Amino acid sequence: MPLELFWLTLTALMTSLFWVPYVLNRMAVRGIGGTLANPKADAQPLSDWAERAAAAHRNAVENLAIFAPLAIAVHVLEMGSDLTTFACMAFFIARAAHFVIYAAGIPVARTLAFTVGWLVQVLLALRLLGLV
Repeated sequence: MPLELFWLTLTALMTSLFWVPYVLNRMAVRGIGGTLANPKADAQPLSDWAERAAAAHRNAVENLAIFAPLAIAVHVLEMGSDLTTFACMAFFIARAAHFVIYAAGIPVARTLAFTVGWLVQVLLALRLLGLV
């Protein structure tokens, strides 16, 4: 498997698991019945970190929708290189860090982790355009 696709697969798998922590908090706060019930306006609020984790999950899904086609296009067009491999690995690490940092409530570090992921997306797009 090309390394760009390896890191894409790990990123997709990781993103698919980001719901687990906040659902566990939902179970702890609302019980299993409350977790399985339809959302209610008067439901007991989740912990702050769990609300942030849910937001981080949404952000990860949004960014995966940009990263995945870029990484796949690099592979399909046979434009992979050491730089694109490193970029895809950096995206995985940046998104993992973003989730943890966001859930922990560390604003500046969260923005830096997000920016690294965004720069990877730009780099892959520039590679596809033949500019790097």
